[in-house]
Amino acid sequence: MSVRSLSIRPQFTAKSSPAGEIGASPGCAVLNFSNLQRGPSRSRNLSLRLCMGSGNGGFGQNPHGVGDKDGVIIVDHGSRRKESNLMLNEFVSMFRERTGYPIVEPAHMELAEPSIRDAFNSCVEQGANRVIVSPFFLLPGRHWNQDIPSLTAEAAKEHPGVSYIVTAPLGLHPLLVDVMNDRINHCLSRVAGDAEECAVCAGTNKCQLH
Repeated sequence: MSVRSLSIRPQFTAKSSPAGEIGASPGCAVLNFSNLQRGPSRSRNLSLRLCMGSGNGGFGQNPHGVGDKDGVIIVDHGSRRKESNLMLNEFVSMFRERTGYPIVEPAHMELAEPSIRDAFNSCVEQGANRVIVSPFFLLPGRHWNQDIPSLTAEAAKEHPGVSYIVTAPLGLHPLLVDVMNDRINHCLSRVAGDAEECAVCAGTNKCQLH
């Protein structure tokens, strides 16, 4: 399989590698990004590995990926708005069903429960000996750089021998382009009267022209 060349923003280009060049992962492709804005002599190369497959969507094909003894915590900021916090639970359910990972827990950095500590404890109670904390944040910032690692480190102190990692936020993932475009098209269809409110806007009547 190969992934066609694509462009995320004008200053980024991406070229794919055929599946045959990736070794034992026939359902995967590597996207190589060059930041052209820095100039030819200062370009920064980034690579991204995308996997396609059946069943769990190819998530289990990476030999270094999530295993049976891993716990995944998906953490957002947390809100005083109950509906926002419940939406994280819905996403975690979707994530668990799609990936097939056995231990996946939601957590809020602040303002709501469960906390990162609660989720970490829950993962260990379910048999996890490694915990992957994945920030449900779009871009890196203080929460990713300082707050979430600090809270995770405190939670881990209660479980000697259990390792953990805080992954990168969503960032410049090319599939987010599709998510953004899908959201835009749905909202425009809603304004035209051809679609119902999405789960994000349900009951708010915010999706309208002004």
